[in-house]
Amino acid sequence: QVHLVESGGGLVQPGGSLRLSCTASSVFFSLATMGWYRQAPGKQREMVAAVSSDGKINYADPVKGRFTIFGGNAKNTMYLQMNSLKPEDTGVYYCNTAYGSGIYWGQGTQVTVSS
Repeated sequence: QVHLVESGGGLVQPGGSLRLSCTASSVFFSLATMGWYRQAPGKQREMVAAVSSDGKINYADPVKGRFTIFGGNAKNTMYLQMNSLKPEDTGVYYCNTAYGSGIYWGQGTQVTVSS
C-alpha cells in the first residue's frame, strides 16, 4: 500500500532555506512520477516541481533557480530543497506520486515565509 509522509516544514524568514522530505512506502521511484505541490490560502493547489520515471524534471516558473527536487530509491525519500524563500512561497506543501494505476498524496507540511 502506497503511503507518503512529508516533513521539514516550518517558519522561515524571507531569503532563508528549508528542505522538505517525502518518505514513500511501497513506491519504486524509477517507475513513478514524483512531485511536490503547494496550496496557499484561498488558492488552488499548484505543481511546484516534479520528476518523471525517466528522470525528466519540471519546475513551476516562480521557483525555477531557487528550488531543487531530488532523491530516489536509495532512501525511498524525495526531497525539495528550497532556497531564497519568499513570502509568496507560503502554503501547505504536498508530496504526490503517480504510481501504477493510482495517484497518491501525503498529508502536507506547512511552510510559512515571514519576517
